[in-house]
Amino acid sequence: MRTLSEIEVVGVVGAGTMGSGIAQVAATAGYEVAMRDVETEYVERGLESVDDSLSRLDAKGALDEEPAAIRDRIAGTTDLADLAGADLVIEAAVEDLDVKREIFADLGGVTDDDVALATNTSTLSITAIASATDRASDVVGLHFMNPVPVMEGVEVVVGERTDPAVAEFAHAFAEDLGKTTWESDDKPGFVTNRILMPWINEGVRAYDEGVAEKRDIDRGMKLGTNAPMGPLELADHIGLDVVLDASETLHDELGDRYQPAYLLKRKVAAGELGKKSGRGFYEYE
Repeated sequence: MRTLSEIEVVGVVGAGTMGSGIAQVAATAGYEVAMRDVETEYVERGLESVDDSLSRLDAKGALDEEPAAIRDRIAGTTDLADLAGADLVIEAAVEDLDVKREIFADLGGVTDDDVALATNTSTLSITAIASATDRASDVVGLHFMNPVPVMEGVEVVVGERTDPAVAEFAHAFAEDLGKTTWESDDKPGFVTNRILMPWINEGVRAYDEGVAEKRDIDRGMKLGTNAPMGPLELADHIGLDVVLDASETLHDELGDRYQPAYLLKRKVAAGELGKKSGRGFYEYE
């Protein structure tokens, strides 16, 4: 396996919110990045997101170099074969096991045998994803938090066959990006979502059952627990569809205590997905 000092090019599969954020922090740390998605439109949208994020950080004086210099390290592509020269690949595609397994099966043939393959999954089994390749020992979870350029934490998830050296490398790489890591075994939801999703769903239920107005639920949890966001505000920020998908995965694996709140399902069915759609529990411009 390649050492941290040997990593020059980082491949990112997926140019959405998480993929573009991972590409941005890797480029900011000095790595060359190849970011791939299935459609040119998605790649361009991801690059625009990077431009917007870098501009905001630059305006706050949070960058050590010009945004253009960082942006120039990121190349977009729709061809997975363009990741063949990557020294590390991080998958950040849609949270669907079949999709991820297909990507990893392809990555096993595209990349060199000494390249670590990481997945940004937030709830799915690392072991199940890794089993799609003949290199399961090279697969590890690198679960970045959203928004990636801002959030400090990265969860390293160890699958059944993950080589301890690969897990150690994952910690070192994330820390080289300026992140702080913790480690989880490959259990449903890992640390963060196993605890976070029930918290959000209980906030949704409390609002639906009339315990308090939505702003008071969020205000109570922020002031009462020192959380930076309340559950409804955070759900909007994450995306209600993403929360529902994660909750359903945990419900399937862990039982009724993880059952998604009815109002969460109803809002997703109505297309009210939170900040990204302009309306969730709150309205956004």
